[in-house]
Parts: sequence; structure tokens; C-alpha cells
Amino acid sequence: MKNASIIGLKEADCKNISEKLNTLLANYSIFYQNTRGSHWNIKGEQFFTLHPKFEELYNSLVLKIDEIAERILTLGATPAHNYSDYLKVATIKESREVSDGNKSVELILSSFKVVIDLQRELLDITDAAGDEGTNSQMSDYITEQEKEVWMYNSYLGK
Repeated sequence: MKNASIIGLKEADCKNISEKLNTLLANYSIFYQNTRGSHWNIKGEQFFTLHPKFEELYNSLVLKIDEIAERILTLGATPAHNYSDYLKVATIKESREVSDGNKSVELILSSFKVVIDLQRELLDITDAAGDEGTNSQMSDYITEQEKEVWMYNSYLGK
């Protein structure tokens, strides 16, 4: 955690935050791959609506994956990068239901719940640690994702 003192944080806080960020990274990575699977395999009358929407989402997710990994590095830790490691810690599970539009949207909504909950936990941890960088990043993600949840729920008629 060589960066901790330079960026004004305690090593123990950097370690704790990095571990939680690695859990978030694992969940984002599974979320991303599930969304890619839905994009590739969507079938039926919803294809022309959902195919580009899923692409938009997975492009957003891959940017966040990179940003989270870079934040972990900034805190002086190493981001996990193996799916075998992700599967051990992620709450989001791999999906086999990728061709049905409504099931895919429901999976996306449940995945948003997982990452938003983790990000809210990180808000508490980073606030206590004085880690404005991670705190701001999580806050920005939550703001964007709450709107996405509204739109996907509206698609389902909820």
C-alpha cells in the first residue's frame, strides 16, 4: 500500500477498501459477461429493442470494470483478474438464461441491486476513511444506475 501515505489515507483503510473493491470488480465482471451473453443470444420480437440496449449496458460496465481496477491500483493493491477468482466471491452468478428478453432484463435488475448495495457499503467505508476518490466514484455509479433501474423496470411495465 505504498500509495496510502502519498494520497493521505491509512494503509489499513486502503487494504480494506481494496478488498471490497475487488469483490465489486468480481460482480461487475460477471454482470458484464451475462450482459454480453444476452446481447449475443437475445431472440424474438424484443431483439431490435434489447440487442442495442444490452450493448450500451455492457460498454458502460466494461468502463466501470477498468475504473474499479485502476482505483484498486491507486490504493496500492492488485486487482483480481481471473474469472475463477471472481466466481468464488461474486454474489452475481453466471446466467444460462440469455435468449429470453424479459428474463435477461430481470437478471440485469437483480445484478444492479447487487452492485448498488456493494457501492452503498463502500460509501460508508470510504466516508469513514476519508477516501473521497473512491467515495465520489461510487456515488457517481449509483446516481447513473438508479436511473437505469427505473428504465429497465419501466420496460417490464413495473
